[in-house]
Amino acid sequence: MILFLTIVSGAAWTAVYVDAIRIGFRDRSYAIPAAALALNFAWEVLYASRAVATGISTQGVFNIVWGLADVAVVITFVKFGRAELPSWVSRRLFLGWALLLALTAFTVQWLFVVEFGWTDASRYSAFLQNLLMSGLFIAMFAARAGTRGQSLLIGVAKWIGTLAPTVAFGWLGGSPLILGLGGLCSIFDLAYIGLLLRARRPLVPAGTQLSGR
Repeated sequence: MILFLTIVSGAAWTAVYVDAIRIGFRDRSYAIPAAALALNFAWEVLYASRAVATGISTQGVFNIVWGLADVAVVITFVKFGRAELPSWVSRRLFLGWALLLALTAFTVQWLFVVEFGWTDASRYSAFLQNLLMSGLFIAMFAARAGTRGQSLLIGVAKWIGTLAPTVAFGWLGGSPLILGLGGLCSIFDLAYIGLLLRARRPLVPAGTQLSGR
């Protein structure tokens, strides 16, 4: 069961990254919120490197795939992210902020390893940054006043990709922390999916008379 849930999660998150790359270049934007992107990229680089050094498991294969895909997502952020910020933010200031964000993310991930060890750190940090991402997706929707740089596939795949390890490590693994964090992720993810679905419905012009029987 754990292997099955790992594959489901791996496939779903791979779909998130592939569509984030597609949407990013199509809309000339970035499809994963900046802080969450930095933490995810740091997590994947760290644990993909660990997998290569100690022996590649099923999860390790996905970590490597995600890390490579995330490089392309990071490129969309560096290429188009400046346009999302106020005009007073220069290109140099934007790149400096992006570098600080990356350094902070790698530091945080390493501190998790130092505090909890490799196995627990990979799970605790993953679910905490996942919850952050869930909230930031809603903030992104609000800030962009719609679905630019976003897609329903990303929302649904992120939800499934998080729900599977929530069941694996929270429920089957008996971890209240992971179960709770994963449950909160689902609440935010479903709310975000609802916003995306609502945005796809055609708007009825003001004053239009609706009739029905």
